Amino acid sequence: MAKEVKAQVKIQVTGGQATPAPPVGTALGPHGVNIGQFVMQFNEKTREMMGVTIPVIITIYNDRSFEFILKSPPAAVLLKQAAKVAKGAANPKTTKVGQVTLAQVRDIAQKKFADLNAPNLDHASRIIAGTARSMGIEVIG
Repeated sequence: MAKEVKAQVKIQVTGGQATPAPPVGTALGPHGVNIGQFVMQFNEKTREMMGVTIPVIITIYNDRSFEFILKSPPAAVLLKQAAKVAKGAANPKTTKVGQVTLAQVRDIAQKKFADLNAPNLDHASRIIAGTARSMGIEVIG
């Protein structure tokens, strides 16, 4: 007999640096999951992505066991790394905080392609370019 799903939790955790403190503890605690076991497994899987914010979907079963799926980092995080800026602009229409090239946008689109609702890589690149513009990061040819 298959396990019955009790809950599905979506959180964003820094790769390789998960701790039982919030957001992990507050998300998993009410479901009775062994938080220490999740933290250990998550940190082991994300050791090479140290310091990058990673979305994770945790499926919790009735017997308190769990499994999790790692998603690609948010486009905004990848764009900030590519442009070498700390944060986006407060007013992106008038203030530009950095620049990324079309090649960098295409590279980010390739990393995010599985998580984007895009039929092809060109469309995914346009989605990433739009995110860059909304952050005040200029896309240069």
